[in-house]
Amino acid sequence: MPTSAAHAVAHPSPAFRDIRSDDGTTLRAWTNDPDGVIDGPTVVLCNGLGTNAWCWPALLTPDCGVRVVSWNHRGVGGSERPADPTHVEIEHFVEDGVSVMDAFGIDRAVLMGWSMGVNTMFELAARYPERVSGLFAVAGVPGDTFSTMLAPFRLPRFAARAVTVNAARVLSLVGKPLSPIARSLPIGRKTVAVVSHSGFMLPVADPELVAVGIKEFLTTPLDWYFHLALSTSRHMRVSLSTIDVPAVFVAGRWDVLAGSRHMATAADRMPDADYVELRGSHFLPMEHPDVVHGLLLELLDKVG
Repeated sequence: MPTSAAHAVAHPSPAFRDIRSDDGTTLRAWTNDPDGVIDGPTVVLCNGLGTNAWCWPALLTPDCGVRVVSWNHRGVGGSERPADPTHVEIEHFVEDGVSVMDAFGIDRAVLMGWSMGVNTMFELAARYPERVSGLFAVAGVPGDTFSTMLAPFRLPRFAARAVTVNAARVLSLVGKPLSPIARSLPIGRKTVAVVSHSGFMLPVADPELVAVGIKEFLTTPLDWYFHLALSTSRHMRVSLSTIDVPAVFVAGRWDVLAGSRHMATAADRMPDADYVELRGSHFLPMEHPDVVHGLLLELLDKVG
């Protein structure tokens, strides 16, 4: 069933179902094709940390031509927090992704990742190569993400990592009292307009739907979100030497959360990878939904 934020505007909504991951954690999985009417290939989306379906407007149209299956992270959007709070590493997200694929009867598929989801999909491809036919990375790198943050400021990797990890550590400590304030913020077109002209995010294609996505994001307690972020910061670079499937890296030129030059060098290390750089930030699925979707369709055609 859709979450409360989904009712804010009359947009198509994904359909949700609960599944069980390997360690017993109940996950809220979702698909854009509950009735099986989309005539197109299936893609498994490893979403950005704490984000949701409404961040992908191009996937919520009946004619998108792609059946998408995804899930909400542990403790986010109806997914259960694990009994062991340390079970929120990338390796656990990988097992969640495999569990979702099994629950939907998906033996092998193209994986699509955004932000920290790119870590997840590359780790999944390294551990379960037989389950992966292609990789579509949006604004993310295959591991050690925090050292690539703040890339427009040209900080050394060790300095970028120190700054961003320590910032996440502080926010995990102060997040609990800030959460009620964040949830009470009035999120609408005006707020989106301000955020999308801040430099952190650039103007978006569908402000109304982005407002829904932001509202849904803010339902996650900030202390838990930054607990997840700190856990994922420990994920180091994935070796690309054993990954031999077609891949596309779509980077934002002014991305402060995943450095575009680091995405470019990752693409160079793969035998069959393309690199595309857009005039955008970290939020390419909302800023350039049609362009990103077109690149995805091209990869799916290539994979066949």
